[in-house]
Amino acid sequence: MASHDITQAAAHALYHALRSGEPIGPLTETYEGLTVDDAYEISLAIYALRKSAGEQDIGKKIGITSDAVMNMLGVNQPDFGFLTDTMWAKDNVVDTSNMILPRAEAEIAFKLKADLVGPGITEEDVLAATESVAACFEVVDSRVKDWKIKIQDTIADNASCGTMAIGPDWVDPNTVDLLGCKAVVTKNGKPLSEGVGTATLGSPLKAVAWLANTLGERDIPFKSGEIILSGSLVPLEPVSSGDKMHVSIEGIGDCEVSFK
Repeated sequence: MASHDITQAAAHALYHALRSGEPIGPLTETYEGLTVDDAYEISLAIYALRKSAGEQDIGKKIGITSDAVMNMLGVNQPDFGFLTDTMWAKDNVVDTSNMILPRAEAEIAFKLKADLVGPGITEEDVLAATESVAACFEVVDSRVKDWKIKIQDTIADNASCGTMAIGPDWVDPNTVDLLGCKAVVTKNGKPLSEGVGTATLGSPLKAVAWLANTLGERDIPFKSGEIILSGSLVPLEPVSSGDKMHVSIEGIGDCEVSFK
């Protein structure tokens, strides 16, 4: 296990990169032998820094859930991150001026109506605890230079979280084919990519259950009212100022996001 000093140094370096837009080198190169557990401790330390700066909890996210994203980033397991109020672009306009190399991914957002406390959470438990789902974009951004990351790097970096934008329509999940629902993504008015619910670990419900159970092992609950991002349905897409993206997910609705 990394020492407290290393955990704090790594957390402050990533937090400074987040605020300044200046990337750092991979933590796995700076700190030899950094483990996944070490990375989660660093992530929690960054989360504490954000909350001490006044940010408010609004939910959680699972990342690296699809083969396409795993292959793109060269990692082989999911990770998780924390969502705060400053990360939600409620006007669906994302400011990229302080981002490093942002990439957008289309997802299904879950809004909870009941707590979920793992381990032991099943897909059925997730469905029963979900009030509604919506189409969304998560805009990820690695604070590690050129996205040269291993799984420890992205875990420590709050799962490379950036910003999210959520569509206007929230629907009952029991009315949606969460496995077969097709997502169609366009960029600047042109077709970009397509995906289905099974792209996220085989099921968005399975992805959210994995997240609830993984966090539960660390005594971190899902709380009623939280928003949970269930993982990308399509490959990541680089974005920059002036771009616009749109996703339509069968049975759920649309989300459009623009970048400045």
